[in-house]
Amino acid sequence: MTTIALRIRRARTLARLSQSQLAHTVGVNRSAVAQWEREAGTRPSVEHLAAVAVATKAPFEWLATGRGDTCESRLEAPSATAAECAMGDGGVRVLAAVGH
Repeated sequence: MTTIALRIRRARTLARLSQSQLAHTVGVNRSAVAQWEREAGTRPSVEHLAAVAVATKAPFEWLATGRGDTCESRLEAPSATAAECAMGDGGVRVLAAVGH
């Protein structure tokens, strides 16, 4: 199973975002994203992880746990929206809880 650091990096690179772009979208410094992507780094809060899911179009459950759809095929589809990908498998409740 992959680590949360690797899943965040994979989601970001599949979304073709730089660390700076993701940081700006999520509302954190680039160094925070760099820390999240390090094996020994810090972990994002639930709110920040939900924002990463929306920004990268990756399902929240996959980012948080490594289970479920990775959304890789939907990331390549131009018609996919962030909400469609992030809301799979319980993401609706998470996004509602953080006000998205």
